[in-house]
Amino acid sequence: MITLPDLKHSFDFSEQQLMIRDMVRDFARTEVAPHAHDIDEHHRFPVDTWKKIVELGLPGIPFGEDVGGAGGDTLSYILAVEEISKVCGSTGLTLAAHVSLGTWPIDAFGGNLREKYVPQLIRGDYMGAYGLTEPNAGSDSGSTQTTAVLEGNNWRINGRKCFCTNANYAGTFIITAVTTPGAGAKGISAFVITKETAGVFLEPGEHKLGMRGSDWGSVVFQDARIPKDHLLGPSGEGFKTFMKTLDGGRISIGALSLGIAEGAYECALKYAKEREAFGGTLADQQAVQFKLANMAMDIEASKHLIYHAARLKDLGLPYSKEAAMAKLLASECAMRVTYDAIQIYGGMGYSREYPVERMWRDAKLCVIGEGTSEVQRLVIARSILR
Repeated sequence: MITLPDLKHSFDFSEQQLMIRDMVRDFARTEVAPHAHDIDEHHRFPVDTWKKIVELGLPGIPFGEDVGGAGGDTLSYILAVEEISKVCGSTGLTLAAHVSLGTWPIDAFGGNLREKYVPQLIRGDYMGAYGLTEPNAGSDSGSTQTTAVLEGNNWRINGRKCFCTNANYAGTFIITAVTTPGAGAKGISAFVITKETAGVFLEPGEHKLGMRGSDWGSVVFQDARIPKDHLLGPSGEGFKTFMKTLDGGRISIGALSLGIAEGAYECALKYAKEREAFGGTLADQQAVQFKLANMAMDIEASKHLIYHAARLKDLGLPYSKEAAMAKLLASECAMRVTYDAIQIYGGMGYSREYPVERMWRDAKLCVIGEGTSEVQRLVIARSILR
């Protein structure tokens, strides 16, 4: 006789994962959602909300108790990002960038730097930021032009990083720089540099299409000197370190995308049931029913792939291909779902009275950040053709 697993909880979450999900869901609805419109409208970083996120312990979910973390897993953290993103993409991105890009690389590759910086990042003493993109190195991140020259016991760094999420609130920056000119990707190393370092300058980012409540900016290095031991991982392996970081980051951007899609779907579903037209409700119209059906299908498929990638990471199994698939599917799902949500709302969806236009604008970042959709397809193709 075949014994089926207990599926009383969708996706067979553990009790701890369900507790975290429900706690963050309640927090998102009561503390994050009321500010979502305002921070978008005024391009304002929600400082008070971030403080509450830290007090709730969300930045420490996937990190060990030895550095002040909760000792949780990737999936629990992903659920937190998803729930916050349902009501505010900007706040979801803030958390995702701080944890996956600003903290995880130090925890994973930092050696002695781990105890020096990770506890402070988890406590929220300051935020973490990640600098890979440059004015002349976007998707082609191997064309990094920032340089790091070893002079005695210090590295001298010159260059510029742009589109750095959390830059103006960060205390530490994780960056790449060329240490062996002419060696291509194998000549790139990764570093941890602090905001207080002489020669580090911040420039605020331009106004954005979406994610307007998420901070970003450029970081400029002019003969900035950092200790020799602030190398993150072995010299010459910075590109590899950053690619591994992006693998994990793609799962979190997948969760961000999923949350945005779910938020838009829930809004559209409610509106379709209530809005009267053609002698009934919008939900009575087959054209609307088909849109809602496609939304629900896209969201469910994205969930499975994102949660699967997170579980692979937690098990210590290869997950690069699955992370790229999850990010690609979920981000393009978010674009489709938010687009159709606006269509269901009609003219009202084009106004700022309802949140679906904000969600559509926020979703656009998800098909660009952490590698464009085109880059994800390259990652997947290389994996399956290897």
